[in-house]
Amino acid sequence: MIRTMNIELKGRIDSGNAPKIEEELLEQLKDNGKEPVILDAAELNYISSAGLRVILRIKKTYTDLSIINVNSDVYETFEMTGFTEMMHIEKAYKVVSIEGCEEVGRGANGTIYRIDKDNVVKVYNNADALEDIQHEREVAKLALILGIPTAISYDVVRVGESYGSVFEFLNAQSFAKIMVNEPDKLDWCVQEFVKMLKIIHSTVVPEGKLPDMKETALKWAQRTSEELPAQAGEKLIRLFEEVPRDNHMIHGDYHTKNLVFQNDEVLLIDMDTLAVGHPVFELGPIYNALQGFSEYDHDVIIDFQGYNYDTATTFWKKFLALYLKTTDEKIIRDVENKARIVGYSRLIRRTLRKGDLTLEKTQKEIALWKERLLELLEVTDTLIFDEPADEINNNELEIEAKAENLNTVLDFVDKKLEAVGCSPRTQMQVDLAVEEIFINIAHYAYAPGIGNAIIRADINDNNSQLKLTFIDRGMPYDPLKREDPDLTLPADERDIGGLGIFMTKKSVDDISYEYRDGCNILVVKKNL
Repeated sequence: MIRTMNIELKGRIDSGNAPKIEEELLEQLKDNGKEPVILDAAELNYISSAGLRVILRIKKTYTDLSIINVNSDVYETFEMTGFTEMMHIEKAYKVVSIEGCEEVGRGANGTIYRIDKDNVVKVYNNADALEDIQHEREVAKLALILGIPTAISYDVVRVGESYGSVFEFLNAQSFAKIMVNEPDKLDWCVQEFVKMLKIIHSTVVPEGKLPDMKETALKWAQRTSEELPAQAGEKLIRLFEEVPRDNHMIHGDYHTKNLVFQNDEVLLIDMDTLAVGHPVFELGPIYNALQGFSEYDHDVIIDFQGYNYDTATTFWKKFLALYLKTTDEKIIRDVENKARIVGYSRLIRRTLRKGDLTLEKTQKEIALWKERLLELLEVTDTLIFDEPADEINNNELEIEAKAENLNTVLDFVDKKLEAVGCSPRTQMQVDLAVEEIFINIAHYAYAPGIGNAIIRADINDNNSQLKLTFIDRGMPYDPLKREDPDLTLPADERDIGGLGIFMTKKSVDDISYEYRDGCNILVVKKNL
């Protein structure tokens, strides 16, 4: 057992008593060998910069130094001055009981309970959850800054053997609870569920701020592939690998207990699974929450969400049709199959890791999911699907960067020009530039894969100038660095490439490029 030296800090440490406190501490430490030193700050009420200098000098001599039981105000001083980065400083946490408390929500890493009429606490499954809590607070702040309506934890507490984050949730009800208590509001819940998901999926996240869900999903596929025949397993991994990287936000654990209605506002909660990635990696877990977990035993959904399997099935079908903006059963079924492949891969891997494999029920569940996964792999050649254009901003079109989508892009831009009475000659010049830029993105940005392009069309207030912005998340490439072709050379001496961007520059009045937040951003301006 490691011996430690414990010393209490009390009252105040400021410029008036810092020298005396330092002298007393050094006196107590003079016989210390190499034992770790723990300063117990349970009764420390205040520390000034003079007190911090005392701690710093002691830390330099006794490197294995930590401070425990620090109250919130003093901890804030340590955190603000960077001391929490230099040494282990442990906050004193208030103890909260959840005995008899209503369960509000449940996610992959914890469960949310209402502790009084104004507040809820998220209790983490991991007993050593302080790092998890810090991560969730950081990503929740990022989401709020990026425009996602969510709640930020205002305190951290001890709950039994684990920790919890406390949120103010006055009169909040989860969508699951609304659907149980007010079944006639199912359609409203579906609409708001899709609306929030569209906000999430339209949010571009700065590079490196959130984990890439594709990397996580590949682990599901790799483990699940070991349970499949070799050819099917190889195809499963290939399907996951071919999904293009995407910097749009996904929640990662999106279901009706993680969306709440509070004071006429819909809020997203349980943010620790926030990531970036293609929406198929979101739809798979949504399918699991509403269908997959309960396919073998339909009662599972009642324990999880509170409503029955028929309600969950109705919700899933309405949700997918509204999300895809179509009633075409063939399109809906195709995307559902892609989501199911992702969902089953996650279910099988999760159950192999965490389930009781000796139970007959567990064995039958895995067998069912494997059977259905193998059937889907026979008829599915890609997990990618065309996402519907975002109608929230009618000045912006997001579309898969494929050459066959060029006419859709041209129609989008031409409608803007026609609305302001643009001349046919100017429209032709703009169309030429649009075609060259979009086809360049389609052919090269994501090669050999496929990704999305965003096209923004803004016309100034007096209708005198069009500004077109092209954004993709492909390989960094500045087309403006390419030298203009030498038009004086005879045809047999000219390079084949370079004419497209040259023609674009000649067709517009201004063009600029930058690479920012993982995106190629090309802006052209044309006087109308």
